[in-house]
Amino acid sequence: QVQLVESGGGLVQAGGSLRLSCAASGRTFSDSAMGWFRQAPGKEREFVAAISRGGGDIYYASSLKGRFTISRDNAKSTVYLQMNSLKAEDTAVYYCAARVWYYSASTDASGYDAWGQGTQVTVSS
Repeated sequence: QVQLVESGGGLVQAGGSLRLSCAASGRTFSDSAMGWFRQAPGKEREFVAAISRGGGDIYYASSLKGRFTISRDNAKSTVYLQMNSLKAEDTAVYYCAARVWYYSASTDASGYDAWGQGTQVTVSS
């Protein structure tokens, strides 16, 4: 089973940038599609971005496309989320997730079977 640890969250002013990292342990990272989700206080967890096992297929939440970029480095067993032009409404706990043994990514949280503990992103206006 893959284990995931997110990092890179923090406090940033509106308009700023952050890069989140999710490091995976275990041998299955390169065999897993990966995704990022977020959950704001009082709201349901929502899809942010996802990337297929080989990195060739990428999906974004339509409201975030153009500001966020997902990427992966299979040699480092790490998936990244570059977040630019951050807004106050981007404030949330961000989670990475693995879809082990699947090539294709998914926008549905139920399609993932391993989750990190989350990293807090706070955007001040």
